[in-house]
Amino acid sequence: MSTVPIFADEKWQLPSRGKTAMLSLIIGECGIFGIFLAAYIFYIGRSLYGPTPSILEVPIFNTVCLLSSSLTIWMAEHAIERGRMRAFGAWWGLTIVLGLIFISGTLAEWRNLITQHGFTIHTNLFGTTFYSLVGLHATHVVIGLIGLSIIMLFTLLGKVNQSHSERIQVFALYWHFVDAVWVVVFITVYIVGR
Repeated sequence: MSTVPIFADEKWQLPSRGKTAMLSLIIGECGIFGIFLAAYIFYIGRSLYGPTPSILEVPIFNTVCLLSSSLTIWMAEHAIERGRMRAFGAWWGLTIVLGLIFISGTLAEWRNLITQHGFTIHTNLFGTTFYSLVGLHATHVVIGLIGLSIIMLFTLLGKVNQSHSERIQVFALYWHFVDAVWVVVFITVYIVGR
């Protein structure tokens, strides 16, 4: 009795190197964010002096903008897959705008905390963990915006086309990661931590 493998007709392929590399980067970044989140949670309420998390205003508008950018980048991915370059550019540009709104809102929040409450990274333990965690995320958003802007520049110069679809998807994984991490940071800092 001979047995034939069920998938004998299917040809095995190596997984995409780009996607594998990006997923490896994301796994490593999850570890880094996990450490910062654990420190923030561990030190909630342990500051002996100074402001507490109750001074934070919940950044709902910024959050809506950042999470909406996951939808716009997804729309851009689908547009380039279909060769619709004008739609790709429009969705990609909107993703950049939403990311810029988020970063502007974060900077405005920090300016308000510093000027109205005298709350800095050096104020107390809460200040150190808050600015470290939210700053780590903001840094990732800025890196993402730089990448998005470079791709947008090449798009405007006509150097991006349908053949770059997989590369766009790989970069979009990073942006989706940044958005997903914000959900965790948002819940930890602005909901649980208050």
